[in-house]
Amino acid sequence: MSSSVALDEVSKAGSVLSGPLQSHDFPAWFREQQQEAWKQFESLPSPTRKDQLWRFSNVDLLDLKSFKVGGELSDKDRDAILEQSSGLDSVAARLVFAGDQLIERDVISEQLKKRGVIFQPLERAMVEHTDLFQKHFMSQPAVLGSAKFAALHKALVSSGTFLYVPRGVEIELPIEIFHWLPGESASVFPHLLLITDELAKVTVVEHFRSLDRQVAGFACGVNDLIAGPGAKVTYVCAQTWGENVRALQMNTTTVDHDASALSLNLHLGAKYSRFESLSRLTGEGGRSDLLAVSVADGEQEFDARTLQDHVSPHTASDLLYKNALDGRARCTFGGLIRVEPHAHFTDAYQKVRNLLLSDDAEANSMPGLEILADNVRCTHGATSGQIDEDEMFYLRSRGIPTKVAQRLLVTGFLNEVIQRLDQPAIAAHLHQLIEEKFAV
Repeated sequence: MSSSVALDEVSKAGSVLSGPLQSHDFPAWFREQQQEAWKQFESLPSPTRKDQLWRFSNVDLLDLKSFKVGGELSDKDRDAILEQSSGLDSVAARLVFAGDQLIERDVISEQLKKRGVIFQPLERAMVEHTDLFQKHFMSQPAVLGSAKFAALHKALVSSGTFLYVPRGVEIELPIEIFHWLPGESASVFPHLLLITDELAKVTVVEHFRSLDRQVAGFACGVNDLIAGPGAKVTYVCAQTWGENVRALQMNTTTVDHDASALSLNLHLGAKYSRFESLSRLTGEGGRSDLLAVSVADGEQEFDARTLQDHVSPHTASDLLYKNALDGRARCTFGGLIRVEPHAHFTDAYQKVRNLLLSDDAEANSMPGLEILADNVRCTHGATSGQIDEDEMFYLRSRGIPTKVAQRLLVTGFLNEVIQRLDQPAIAAHLHQLIEEKFAV
């Protein structure tokens, strides 16, 4: 097939670069918002490696011409996705998305509904809970480099998850969400809008997967996580996209007074995956833990950019990112701890550790501090190194094959991060995904 014919086929299916689809029955105000976002996307320049926020990134991989939106899901693919949407054994509720379609929904219990918990697709929430939706949906600007892609997401998002947990409600079991890329050159725009009221507690696990692990795809996701006063929010991302996927994920967490938010991001898939995490501590006594684990091989590239933004005094944040890189894999980390004026008595940490499993692997780390207040304690650091030869010799001398010994050492290296989650069932699932990555 010639390239011109191929492009014609893409345009018929609806190209990512053709603008918002008109087929969705959204409220007029949301459609106007999407049109404005599309204008913003078109007006903003594409990133280059000369931009500090894209330094070391392979921006050439973000050519979107070949990716399409929409399209019908066959019964065969639908059945395959539902069959493979397995994660945790016990959950409070579950949604499964394929592309922009919600294909399965396990609703929350009647007891939680009666207590005011709302768990529904975005398109229903924007109609039934307009005020909450408009107040919090993408309310924070994308300041870590991907403003153009945040605008693209806002223009094209057509489905996603809305979760509201009212005052004093604790949801004991995790809520689970699956996002699937269903086919060749498909695109997906996952969105999670999570709002917790005072003293609420919830854990959400999102899975990002490809039905065909060989084909190209594009993912551009956004999370809005709002932890109300005294609330406790735990968010887990398990990213296992196919090996030819380009993915961007932009997370914004807002932490009110005496609240805590913990996010753990596991990155295993995709050809190129960029993850941006902005954590704003807006109330005294707030705490944010930013955790991430990446395992990359071949020519995979992972790119993480973070901002721990301390707005109020007496707040704490702790970032721990660990990466294990084999083959010609590359990772980049650019992170900033910013202490705003008057945010005295801030306690902030940032640590990045890279384990290089081959001579061709590459890790670039750029931690930073911007302190505009007094009486603070802030530390940051980044290290890169190879597997300890003595540890490897110890395992090999006991008859353990080299590959198995290496896997054991890498698993132990990464386990420090996963243990911080303090949820054994989720931790076991994440370890299983890491084992599957090593088995490929």
